[in-house]
Amino acid sequence: MLLRQLEYLVVLARERHFARAAAACHVSQPSLSAAIRKLERELGVPLVRRGQRFAGLTPEGERVLLWAHRMLADADGLRQDLSEMRDSLSGTLRMGAIPTALTAASLLTTPFCERYPHVRVLLTSLSSREIARRLAEFEIDMAMTYLDDDEEDFGEVHVSPLYQERYLLLTPADGELADRQVARWAEVAALPLCLLAPEMRNRRILDANFRHAGAVAVPAIETDTVSALFAHVATHRWSSVISYAWLHMFGVPEGMRVVRLERPAREPRVGLVLARTGQEPVIAKAVLDVARDLDLREVFDRLAAQHLT
Repeated sequence: MLLRQLEYLVVLARERHFARAAAACHVSQPSLSAAIRKLERELGVPLVRRGQRFAGLTPEGERVLLWAHRMLADADGLRQDLSEMRDSLSGTLRMGAIPTALTAASLLTTPFCERYPHVRVLLTSLSSREIARRLAEFEIDMAMTYLDDDEEDFGEVHVSPLYQERYLLLTPADGELADRQVARWAEVAALPLCLLAPEMRNRRILDANFRHAGAVAVPAIETDTVSALFAHVATHRWSSVISYAWLHMFGVPEGMRVVRLERPAREPRVGLVLARTGQEPVIAKAVLDVARDLDLREVFDRLAAQHLT
């Protein structure tokens, strides 16, 4: 059984089409089909449901697919380990991040790439649910996400906290709460708001904070990206509740002001998550080493203090 055969199966499961899978693997369709049939003969079980077109994997194929992801991840870890022995760590770091943490990702990936210039970083925006799935199937090496997420089961993972998500009111400079030292959640709920969409974890956390204050926020604008949120509040028509980490990328738009919000009962932690696979992958270990040298909480506290002043 060759790793190449396992790679073909993984790509076929992803593309769900023999011709597209062959193109993605840079081989002919007959070569890909022959390799998978050979894998089936070696394992003694059918892996693919075949008809006039690809019809999915058999139950045995689904089980082999899970092992294929794990074995390919281990093979990549072996290459990384040997690369480190040559004093030149190389390879690709496959990293996922929830959209609300993407604004802080560069504070980690930039010093990492400076320390390890031969490593490529593939950073993908993913929901917390997709992060849990891809970690379990070894499709990503690690992720930046909420660590206290009671909605997702990440399974056996290693976690490394980076910062706590603290919230600020971003409001027009002439708004009714702009001159407050501290704004209350119930007062903010009554403002014309632009917030992230309900399917996003950040929004569900904010809704819980509003409910705890006895209020319900009904935003005029909902979006699934932080950049679109800032674009709307920059028109001075709406206010928003933002994470102080977002100030790193977007700052405070002209004509807007940030105001402290009363501290909620719960401020979720954001950090790195990687699946436990026995031996820690070399590239993932290198990222954790860089993260330990950072103090993102101090960075964001200082940034928020500057804007609040």
